[in-house]
Amino acid sequence: MKNRMDRQAAIRELVRNKSISTQKELAAELEKLGFSCTQATVSRDITDMGLKKLPEGIYVLAEDQRFHQMVSTLVVSVDSVDNLVLIKSQTGTAQGVCAAIDAAEISHVVGTLAGDDTTLVVLRTAEDATNFVDLLKRSVKTA
Repeated sequence: MKNRMDRQAAIRELVRNKSISTQKELAAELEKLGFSCTQATVSRDITDMGLKKLPEGIYVLAEDQRFHQMVSTLVVSVDSVDNLVLIKSQTGTAQGVCAAIDAAEISHVVGTLAGDDTTLVVLRTAEDATNFVDLLKRSVKTA
């Protein structure tokens, strides 16, 4: 039987990798991963973990909220090649975007580098880069 810590670790990964907008949707995703839990349990986990809802209606981890806000307001475009992701943002904002990515402590991010309007993100694999681009595009309004 999977315990609370395992379930909350799964929630952390689900929220970071998918657009989850309701407790019912989160419970269904957990069920797919082998967790048997009620909506009340999911509700307690959301409270315990401090999950927040963005204006776009998706859940984010409290520590990722600044990341999503920065990305949604400042990022203009996102592109990737292999394990590298290039983020174009408004002039003078790349260092803030870079700092938000670093603060989010996304496990597959190896490092970041910022210029004036461009941020380079190095990820472990091309698949990690694809997942990171998907995460960014869920937050970027214009991507």
